[in-house]
Amino acid sequence: MTGRDGNGDAGRAAGRRSRALRIAGFSLAGALVLGIGAAGWAYRHLSDNITSVDINNALGDNRPPKPEVTPSPSASAVLPGEALNILVLGSDSRSGEENQRLGGGDSSGARSDTAMVVHLDAGRTGATVVSIPRDTLVTRPSCPRPSGGSTAVAYHSMFNDAYAVGGPVCAVKTVEAVTGVRMDHYIEIDFSGFAKLVDALGGVTVTTDEDIADDDSHLRLKAGTHHLDGTRALALARTRHGIGDGSDLGRIGLQQKLVKALLEQIAAQNLLTDPAKLYRVADAVTAGLTTDTGLDSLAELTRLGQSLKDLSASAVRTVTMPVVRAPSDPNRVVAEEPEARELWESLR
Repeated sequence: MTGRDGNGDAGRAAGRRSRALRIAGFSLAGALVLGIGAAGWAYRHLSDNITSVDINNALGDNRPPKPEVTPSPSASAVLPGEALNILVLGSDSRSGEENQRLGGGDSSGARSDTAMVVHLDAGRTGATVVSIPRDTLVTRPSCPRPSGGSTAVAYHSMFNDAYAVGGPVCAVKTVEAVTGVRMDHYIEIDFSGFAKLVDALGGVTVTTDEDIADDDSHLRLKAGTHHLDGTRALALARTRHGIGDGSDLGRIGLQQKLVKALLEQIAAQNLLTDPAKLYRVADAVTAGLTTDTGLDSLAELTRLGQSLKDLSASAVRTVTMPVVRAPSDPNRVVAEEPEARELWESLR
């Protein structure tokens, strides 16, 4: 009897362990399926956030040539990559309630509130960010209209009108005509997307050299160091009349401070070890983003981001296209030559 009872207890224990293992196995399998499903949903959601424009197809071959790249026999085929030029625009679109609230109005249409040509050096260990004042008078080339047909060539046109007239395609074509530099990619972020990005990063710390009081951007700041949330960081990026002589050049200086501060904040965030924060940042970035079709997926954006892993904020140079006051209008500027041409040649 004792032997039979012992064997029975052992059998029941083995059965319970077997059932427990099966339950654990099913639970693990279920968790993996749910995790994979959630990851798949998140990937599709983030990719679907991105709006894209087929700029290469719209502009065709009548563009500055791509530089000849001679591959090194020992060069990695993966990362970081060759030199790139990216046109980054901040749009003042009032579309949607959030953009209207942050933009301070409900006017229709949009212009390029901020324009920067970002040159990434080959090897991605250095970069140059060139700001183009939106008040610069340029010759705007004929651009294909989104609705069909083309715009006429416009002389002595404000630079930021190109976006208003022909959207991203005309903005890229105008930049290429002004600089002689081919834009490899295009990235645009609106008011709401910028503010959400700053908030997702936990704010941004910026030091201002003078008091700011701008009725248009509704920003009041004493000179010194401030930690800004998304709404106030956006107001700082838009501040113009409360600093210096009220020109766009003063605002560009603030925007360049913000670029450096954002890079430092991103570098300080250990996003890869905090999936929840990484998702919030990615969701914020992609929600207000428009790109060319070469960057219109999470995979492509991730690849670009990974190639910049060794790029520190201190290795990013911020400059403004050299300009002088326009002879025809004291409230406008024109490119200063030969300094502007020499700057653009250095980025080809």
